[in-house]
Amino acid sequence: VVFAEADHLDVLKAAQIVHDEGIAIPILLGRRDAIEKLKEEIEFDADVEIIDPKSDEEEARKNTYAKVYWNQRNRRGVTLYSAQKIMRERNYFAAMMVNEGDADAMISGFSRSYPSVVKPVLELIGLAPDSTRVATTNVMMTKRGPMFLSDTAININPSAEDLTKIAQMTAGVVKMFGMEPVMAMISYSNFGSSKNQTAIKVREAVNYLHKRHPNLLVDGELQADFALNREMLQDTFPFSKLAGKKVNTLIFPNLESANITYKLMKELNNSDSIGPIMMGLRKPVHILQLDASVDEIVNMTAIAVIDAQQKEKKELENKAAIEK
Repeated sequence: VVFAEADHLDVLKAAQIVHDEGIAIPILLGRRDAIEKLKEEIEFDADVEIIDPKSDEEEARKNTYAKVYWNQRNRRGVTLYSAQKIMRERNYFAAMMVNEGDADAMISGFSRSYPSVVKPVLELIGLAPDSTRVATTNVMMTKRGPMFLSDTAININPSAEDLTKIAQMTAGVVKMFGMEPVMAMISYSNFGSSKNQTAIKVREAVNYLHKRHPNLLVDGELQADFALNREMLQDTFPFSKLAGKKVNTLIFPNLESANITYKLMKELNNSDSIGPIMMGLRKPVHILQLDASVDEIVNMTAIAVIDAQQKEKKELENKAAIEK
């Protein structure tokens, strides 16, 4: 796993834990002198690869990556010179490492804004073959167990079609955690009580999922308290597919509501958060929230490892199916 900001103390501490606990083999990106100094400070004496994208030592690899990037985007205003220059930037370099198979996964975002890290990832990595949308989910460790909240970081005002994709991708992540997804599509209204377009798009997404994915436990539109209170839901809406069930996944109608909710839960209830977990990308890249804690970085790295294993397994299965 390549850590794109390894010259920050907390990132390096997380990489040390990842190495010592056998979670992954870290590749440390950043200023070599700063990384070596910090390694000495925290007594991280393992022999791990350190790469400084701005150093002359990496000139050959930068030129190779630049040509790949240029070939991908030479009809979008990118020159070979600008491609060579951009490969000095750690997030482009790290994304290209994953893109070209020199790393299995990437972790970044500790010191930079989310949009600035997402941009090179979307340019270089792109969507998975079966994806039409990138989205994120956060796992909140609550008293009632893990809760998955989507989309917390990418889609500002998703359409009904987007919400169906977000729900399907989130269900895949829930299953990756070894759980059965029980999903509520959240709104300010319950089952048609509002004719506003915001509520209607949630209703349309639910209708689509019911028709196309009848085995998926999902319903809505629902207010959050009804979604989380089994007795209230059972008494008031006994016809719901979620009646009597313990909801573990909330799909929000827009980015604003999802992002505010997970951050309120995190701060007011001291709920641990894993995420935002990227969904829909071709390769395993995961972006931290600004100033994530060491534990959050370690948790995100563990997710990246599982994601890489799942993607590799799926790729092998697809190849085997094609050969048959």
